[in-house]
Amino acid sequence: MKTAISVPDALFTEVERLVRRSGRPRSEVYSTALREYLARHAPDGVTEALDQAVEQLGESAVEYRFSNVAARRVLATIEW
Repeated sequence: MKTAISVPDALFTEVERLVRRSGRPRSEVYSTALREYLARHAPDGVTEALDQAVEQLGESAVEYRFSNVAARRVLATIEW
């Protein structure tokens, strides 16, 4: 699909520099950037996919809740 967007001149210049250095098409660079943005800002999709995977594996809801709580506790203790 083709679309027109407006970006600040400085950002466009940086993208053009990346396109030249990498030899990748401009549309590929923008598409990759948008995919990465969506992955970072749409965590519900990741959570949903993980929930479906757990469901397919047959782990019971009780075990899943336990592992979810345990994982959150471990993550809370890690210094990022």
